[in-house]
Amino acid sequence: MVIKLSEDFRGNARITKNGELIFESFAGFADMANERSNNKNTRFASASAGKVFVAVGILKLIEEGKISLDDTLSKVLPIDLHQIDPDVTVKQLLTHTSGVPDYFDEEIMSEYEELWADYPNYKVRRNSDLLPLFIDKPMQYPKGTKFRYNNSGFVLLALIIEHNTAMPFDDYMKRVIFEPCGMSSTGYFELDRLPANCANNYIPCEPAGTYRTNIYSVDTKGTGAGGAFITTEDITRFWDALIQHRLLSKEMTEAMLSIQSQDEEENYYGYGIWIRKDEHSNQSRYYFQGYDPGVSFISEYDPETLTQITLVSNFGDNVWREIQKIRNNLK
Repeated sequence: MVIKLSEDFRGNARITKNGELIFESFAGFADMANERSNNKNTRFASASAGKVFVAVGILKLIEEGKISLDDTLSKVLPIDLHQIDPDVTVKQLLTHTSGVPDYFDEEIMSEYEELWADYPNYKVRRNSDLLPLFIDKPMQYPKGTKFRYNNSGFVLLALIIEHNTAMPFDDYMKRVIFEPCGMSSTGYFELDRLPANCANNYIPCEPAGTYRTNIYSVDTKGTGAGGAFITTEDITRFWDALIQHRLLSKEMTEAMLSIQSQDEEENYYGYGIWIRKDEHSNQSRYYFQGYDPGVSFISEYDPETLTQITLVSNFGDNVWREIQKIRNNLK
């Protein structure tokens, strides 16, 4: 078996099978100007992939009896919700069925950078800093009536975490997920004070062949909607802890990995995680993913073959094309 990525792919890849590392790759520059290469320890932004961490954090609070799936926003988040339906539930937020106004509505906006035309991205350093982008907008549809991918819902979940733990969101994530998993390189970092080994993220621009970084294109610091910095090895540690029930009970993990909602194209969703049905065997594979300007990420777990595949690019390269090539090679 030979696994080979496209020659133009820039970023890191890691594949394990039954707990053993079978492939690892590092390509491209973490810092183009200084020709600092990506390596095993490079920390990459992961965009919306961080929603899976938020889901685990919420499910832990549920297991501890501090909140429940059926709790409403009015009960667990005592803020002025304006036009947001106060009876939206925690479960509806987790499954993208809440209907709350989305600050980045992909059916209206095509580019994430458009968000910062009137609201500078440097203002976003906490979850509450995103509220002005959606709190005054009307509901998109009546709660619970359909699936529509929603970033604001996970910002509200992060605020629920903060209210119910009296801890900053990133501190809670570190204490209950990253540290127990041994994810020592993972965290939520501010773009203007990044720690060591973080990759810059690059966006192509004119003239062709030149690039700019995404520091004016994304939130200055990650939130419940995404933005955690990770290493591919840390993602392996996360999967291991999740599937071995070291983060959540067996019953709660099974609920997280069960179909809870689906869109009109029959893309399935659990709690914070996507579920892909194999068209031939009908077996499920689980994945989480993210895309921002200059950022692309996907990580998948196949319980039938005990295989994990993680790909991340700091040039926004096509990780979805690469993972399909890998799947074909692993057959």
